[in-house]
Amino acid sequence: MAVIIYDVFLALFRLGISMASLWNRKAKLWLEGRKNIFERLNSVHPTPDSRLIWMHCSSLGEFEQGRPILEKLKSRYRDVKILLTFFSPSGYEIRKNYKGADYVFYLPIDSAGNAKRFFDIVNPGLVLFVKYEYWYYYLQECKKRNIPLLMISAIFRKNQPFFKWYGAFHRKMLGCMKQFFLQDETSKKLLQSLQINNLTVSGDTRFDRVSEIAESAEQLPIIEQFCENKNVIVAGSTWPEDESIIKKAINSDNSLKLIIAPHEIHEKHLKEIKNLFPGSILFSQLTTDYSSVINYNCLIIDNIGMLSSLYRYATITYVGGGFKNGIHNILEAAVYGKPVIFGPEYGKFREAVELIQYGGGISINNSTELKNCINNLLTDRLYCKETGKKSFEYVRKNKGATEMILSYIQENRLLTK
Repeated sequence: MAVIIYDVFLALFRLGISMASLWNRKAKLWLEGRKNIFERLNSVHPTPDSRLIWMHCSSLGEFEQGRPILEKLKSRYRDVKILLTFFSPSGYEIRKNYKGADYVFYLPIDSAGNAKRFFDIVNPGLVLFVKYEYWYYYLQECKKRNIPLLMISAIFRKNQPFFKWYGAFHRKMLGCMKQFFLQDETSKKLLQSLQINNLTVSGDTRFDRVSEIAESAEQLPIIEQFCENKNVIVAGSTWPEDESIIKKAINSDNSLKLIIAPHEIHEKHLKEIKNLFPGSILFSQLTTDYSSVINYNCLIIDNIGMLSSLYRYATITYVGGGFKNGIHNILEAAVYGKPVIFGPEYGKFREAVELIQYGGGISINNSTELKNCINNLLTDRLYCKETGKKSFEYVRKNKGATEMILSYIQENRLLTK
């Protein structure tokens, strides 16, 4: 019965996406990206001994968690091929040309027929799912073929269906995993309550990823020129709610420089930000004459990929999403040893809760609190420095998940011919 309900849900989901595609760009991309998907998947040529690794990610954030593992595997096992799949357009469209994988595709929608056809073509020797993707037929097919499946950077909460009386169908999917690599002890205890013991608390691979980014971050002379040795707020992955609060908090303070890297960079949103912050300029409008950039107090980043290098230039960082569905990646800011401010919707994000406890993160509820927070940090330099230092230490002490997962793969000879 549960399988029938699942099939009906998938059919309704597909119908909903089809209807939404008439006006929603992401829904349209979701559909178009899956047209003739199996014909395109036929370009995948696994080696006879199945030395192909398939990693599946929901979206861009999950890809960043899986990325350090993929890149280390590629460097250690040079003859393996890597297939990377995404569920969401926000992951695929940005990383479809990622050079670290041999093949990048959307994942065909889950069904018994699609899963069988997918595995017949791809024939992976090792499968990695990131964080919380659970697709029943793909997982069952993987188990049926006795292919090792690892769930990496997984995190569980007691309100999930796995731990409810009606969750038998969901619990069946958990039984397909060879090993869970968990972010925290809470997740371990929850799974142990289901008599699941193939568990390793490895932490979150994002700590390794942001550390790698910080170590190789490129110098940006034009950003240095813009900052002009003034106090700088770098606001990353912002939504309109964040931008409105920032505007009220800084209130055209000419002693501050503001860099905004919005979560969405479509033309309408960028125009709204420009109107909100007079004296602002888009990054794409800057010329090679760096001297002109000092005439602006607000720089709007209208591209994808710069943000992780921008936080290094901040005096204070602000990470968006905390007034919407949940904050974005705060670790990208914390790794540079900067105070990290974000909105109140952070409870589902372990790293945000822990960063506040550690003393490097600060949550605010409104523009008045943000204004007071900024003033406190800028007027008390020691407080600002110590807060940033705690952010850096928090990231540093949580590194190591990637090596733990790689050691497991090597010790269990999961990629041995």
